[in-house]
Amino acid sequence: MMRWFEDVTGRVGTVQIETLRRILESNWGVEYLDRWFGPGIRIEEVEPTALESLYTSLVPLASHANFEHYFQRIADGDRAPILTRQPIELLSLSSGTTEGRQKFVPFTWHSARTTLQTFRLAAAYRSRVYPIREGGRILEFIYGSKQFKTKGGLTAGTATTHYYSSEEFKIKQMRTKSFTCSPEAVISGGDYRQSTYCHLLLGLLFSENIEFITSTFAYTIVQAFRALEEQWRDVVRDLGDGSLSQTITVGPMRASVLEILGSPRPALAKAIEAKCEELAGRDWTGLVPTLWPNAKYIYSIMTGSMQHYLTKLRHYSGDLPLVSADYGSTESWIGVNIDSAAPPEKVTFAVVPTFSYFEFIPLHRQRSSHGQNGCRFAAPVDDFVEGEPVPLSRVRVGQEYEVVLTTFTGLYRYRLGDVVEVVGFHNGTPKLSFICRRKLILTINIDKNTEKDLQLVVDKGSERLRKARGELVDFTSHADVGKQPGHYVIYWEIRGDVDEDVLRECCREMDNSFADHGYVVSRKSNSIGPLELRIVESGTFKKILDYFIANGAGLSQFKTPRCTNDPVLLSILNVCTINRFHSTAYTAD
Repeated sequence: MMRWFEDVTGRVGTVQIETLRRILESNWGVEYLDRWFGPGIRIEEVEPTALESLYTSLVPLASHANFEHYFQRIADGDRAPILTRQPIELLSLSSGTTEGRQKFVPFTWHSARTTLQTFRLAAAYRSRVYPIREGGRILEFIYGSKQFKTKGGLTAGTATTHYYSSEEFKIKQMRTKSFTCSPEAVISGGDYRQSTYCHLLLGLLFSENIEFITSTFAYTIVQAFRALEEQWRDVVRDLGDGSLSQTITVGPMRASVLEILGSPRPALAKAIEAKCEELAGRDWTGLVPTLWPNAKYIYSIMTGSMQHYLTKLRHYSGDLPLVSADYGSTESWIGVNIDSAAPPEKVTFAVVPTFSYFEFIPLHRQRSSHGQNGCRFAAPVDDFVEGEPVPLSRVRVGQEYEVVLTTFTGLYRYRLGDVVEVVGFHNGTPKLSFICRRKLILTINIDKNTEKDLQLVVDKGSERLRKARGELVDFTSHADVGKQPGHYVIYWEIRGDVDEDVLRECCREMDNSFADHGYVVSRKSNSIGPLELRIVESGTFKKILDYFIANGAGLSQFKTPRCTNDPVLLSILNVCTINRFHSTAYTAD
């Protein structure tokens, strides 16, 4: 795998043209391409040097909205070659946490194959830094979600669900010589609480054999360990008795776990009980190396909205390395982490040039022009000024870009909405740092604050919380324009007995920490009101998780929305609010 990657990244320009040609030739004649190319062009006769310019001059940039009616026709049973010549039998659903609703994206054999390639390639690079034993076990907190049939008879579900049920998932374990603890009946059980309990139980059953711990997102690992804090006595009892808690009611899951448990393990149960009692006495610090002494690292997506959970993950992991997993989306895999020793905050992703044809839109941050009273003279229509898209081989270090994909699964010049920065190269392929989602999440007036801006503000505000021995469990936000002037609302779920004066300081600190010039000017002129911090009761964010899962999302794909206008979510948050604080920043002395 590494030799192959060294080869393709050494000739990125050629490989990308070959990839574009393969995509177009395999889907030539489909309705979408015919719309732009028209008759008379024979793609196989186009010279390689002219292929990119021909394609990008004829086919426009597009967003999901431009493809949505095509996806719907496919879902409704239209079998014509609309986007791909090969019939699409599976549709992936995005998590819905970013846009507030789930979206269809085609899933094909190529999707499963590139997932397998990504896992194998990343495992090869990780093994250079953290070698693992062949035949060892992986504690994987992975979850399939409910699948359903569309009007046209296609199977729809999350991309992770499709992958976990594919042959490639079984091949991955054989090729990487590491095997998940949990059987398929646990992964696809359909109840994430029951699946989590069984993952933990089997993980402790094989505690001496666990080589590493993983999940799609860091959030899921943190949630699993929080569940262990509450349920460890039940887990210990089941190990000692060779039984299974009556809370596990899904038949196939129950039967498969009991079969693996076999006979009672009183010695193992007693040893784990002693460790858990010790851990409980020190607030579960170093949980992972204590319970899984041979684990080499924790592996998960830890960038973007997952950065918030790093503090808690480090609390659990002790000195065990945290390795950030690879960069992809429901639409396509993009890059792999080939620098496993890098901390999650500094992770980069080397683009795999065979997965898709990549373009990058240069993005230049612009400053608004403001009058002395905060009046805007030149109103920006977006948060960035865009340049002309460039191919993968022409990106520059230090420049920020939006990623554009052309995929084997029928997406053409598809704007992903991710902002990345090129921070270096591996051979000829760029190494990307994920910056944020393109979409502005908090804006009322002339202010513009992204998910990354919000994360920095919350990090700053929660420093005072940590000093007071409090813990920020999770957070989200909302731009409240119901009354004038509008203002930002940040919702916190916290642990610990924290004095109200401390929370007032946290609120003020967050308000002061927004560095966006438009926000500062608007606050000073009172065209944006004081920031409001709302404290919600314990378990509120689990209610949000339950809401998404009840509507078809899978735990493996769940990300807490960092900003929401969803009326159902806002209702949950507001009903669960137990205290409110308003910032005193920007008030006259």
